[in-house]
Order: sequence, then C-alpha cells, then structure tokens
Amino acid sequence: MSIFKKLFKKSSNTESSQHDDMERSKYMPEEKLPLDERFIHNFTRQGGRFLYSLDENEVQANFEDVLVEHDFYETSVLCNDHNLRGRFDGFNLQFSDVHDDCSFFLTTCEYVIADNGAILFSSNQLKEKKPADFPGTMVVLATASQIVESIGEGLRGIKHRSGSNIPTNITTLKNFQEPKVQEKKDLMNYGVPTKRVYLILLEDL
Repeated sequence: MSIFKKLFKKSSNTESSQHDDMERSKYMPEEKLPLDERFIHNFTRQGGRFLYSLDENEVQANFEDVLVEHDFYETSVLCNDHNLRGRFDGFNLQFSDVHDDCSFFLTTCEYVIADNGAILFSSNQLKEKKPADFPGTMVVLATASQIVESIGEGLRGIKHRSGSNIPTNITTLKNFQEPKVQEKKDLMNYGVPTKRVYLILLEDL
C-alpha cells in the first residue's frame, strides 16, 4: 500500500502495528520500509524536493508552485520531451532544445531508486549530455510505478523494456545539496554535480 494512502488510515491501525512490533523478537531482522517510504526518506534526506500528486490537476499545481518559487514564468526551459511540452503548454514557457541560458531542465526519468534516493536517467532523457551540461535546477516527472528497490533492478527494467535497443548514457543523479564532507561516490555517480531537483511524483498504483 502506498505511504500516501496509509496517511489516511485510522489511528487504531497504528496502535495495532505498535503492538505487533512489541511482539516481535529482538533477534528477528528489522523489517524494511516499503519502497515508496524508503525512496522519499532517502531522496529528501539528500536535499531533493518531493512533490506528491494524486492526479494530473495536482501535477499541474505542483509544477506551478515551482515556477512561482523561482520566478520561472516567461523563461526559456530546456525540454527534449515533446509530450512534456504539450503537457505544460499553458504556463507561457519558451521550450528549447538548446542548453544555453535555460532557467531549468524539464524531464522524465527511467526509474527512481528506493535504496539510495537516486534518480536513474538514460539517453532517452539526457541524450548524450552529462548532468553538468544541464541547468542547475531540474524538474523531474515520474510515477509511483517507477519506484524500484535498487539500481540493479532499474537496469534490468531498462533492458527488459528496451530489448536489443538498450539506451546509452545511463546515469544516476543523487547530489541534491552540497555535502558538508566530500563523500566517496559510486562509479555511476562519479563526477556528477550538485543539482536542485524537484521530483513531481504522480500516484498511478
């Protein structure tokens, strides 16, 4: 069950859950949080801005909130996805394929990763560019069904969906704020710059 739906359950369910936890042996392994909860925790802990949407109206409202927060109205927006251009054509934005002088990057993604809060992209979204080539602000559209447990699961999903035509430039992004101490980066995230990332997630489960 989605974390968002669980928020509306009665408190009696919470009390029952607490009782069940007390009954568990201290020697039992810890239960893992559901995928959606793990992703939200890890994504926001790294500085990602998470915007949940129950339907398309809320997607549009959340997108407008981002525009208002940063005064992005009537600016050039980098967007390679013509479906997204049509989806947000009512905001007086100037969509561009050219990376220079754009206020933000509007895109979809391949998957979002619960275990580390990362977002998985490929050449379907980034073409052959590196994340450093994109504007400092990214607005990413995803659905709840794109949440997977690990990068490996995401890579398997890309391979299964793409068949023999696997996209190139597969990259994870998980630097959403300047770290206090430079941390060791995994190979798929090596050299990826910090970005201000808004994830607008549409519930589709």
